[in-house]
Amino acid sequence: MYRKILVALENGRADATLLPHISQLARQLGAELLLLHVADGWAARNFEQLKLTESDEMRADRDYLARCAGELQHAGLVVTTQLALGNPPAEIVRVAVDEGCDLIALASHGHRLIGDIIHGSTIDSVRHHTSTPMLVVRAVMKD
Repeated sequence: MYRKILVALENGRADATLLPHISQLARQLGAELLLLHVADGWAARNFEQLKLTESDEMRADRDYLARCAGELQHAGLVVTTQLALGNPPAEIVRVAVDEGCDLIALASHGHRLIGDIIHGSTIDSVRHHTSTPMLVVRAVMKD
């Protein structure tokens, strides 16, 4: 059913809830995982236009993706990574299409209306701009 799953990671605590769900699903389906993080800081959003060098944040994001991929590969999964730059919802949709992903997996923080207005809703924006099925996992945010 699903052969290639895009896993949108935020390099935060929510990923610890998302990754176990997705790795189990991938194992059961024999699916490949594409771990994606979208760097959206000032340097990332202006990287191409201003011909900037990679920021510390972008290097840390690449390292994070490599660590996550290594753990999943060690568990026997087929995993690739990609660091995109810019607007997270737009980049998630673009990469899913470009890479032929047939499922997009994201973590939800469970914001309500006010939280979504303040923080924005990547999930809401992605769902309005993609025809690719989505799996949303409610993040368990432990301190």
